[in-house]
Amino acid sequence: MAKDHPDIEFDRELEDLPPELRWREWMRRIEAVLFASATPVPSADLARVVGQGASVELLIEDLAVGLSERPYEIARVTEGWMLRTRHAYAPAIRAAADLGEQDLDLREFDVAVLAAIAYHQPITREGLKDIFGKEISRDLIGRLHARDLITTGPRAPRRGAPYTFVTTDQFLVAFDLQSLQDLPDREQLEDSGMSNS
Repeated sequence: MAKDHPDIEFDRELEDLPPELRWREWMRRIEAVLFASATPVPSADLARVVGQGASVELLIEDLAVGLSERPYEIARVTEGWMLRTRHAYAPAIRAAADLGEQDLDLREFDVAVLAAIAYHQPITREGLKDIFGKEISRDLIGRLHARDLITTGPRAPRRGAPYTFVTTDQFLVAFDLQSLQDLPDREQLEDSGMSNS
């Protein structure tokens, strides 16, 4: 997200403001950046709108407290931050708005393949075939890619090496995870009969 614009004069320090007002203005700047971004914003990018030496993490903590009575919250996703609606308001949003393409509309097998990618990434189509005992169609991979839930991962540095697949930040957002460490424990899933991969 970060773009340096050296020709734009921007007062990060706000030295003309008393410390309490300066802190509030920095909180508002962070909120404005998060509000305007459709993807998680890394802390390093947020640091560009506050004074040198100001703690982005402390500003976010204070902002989160200030938003505690609001219908949206600050969430950490991978190494970044984003604003998102609180879960309690999802039914109201669905009732009032045509969400169209926001529904993932995934089939049960799509979710199983997505879970296999999440747990085994980077993984090739051949690796998925080993897990499921059958070829995974390009259409299914295409659907997951079109929803920005997966992307291509690293390839071996040899000619003709197969593509691998990894999950995206959008995958984390869609499933309300901060990182892949928040995935359910695979052994627990297997014990409950919810997974066979």
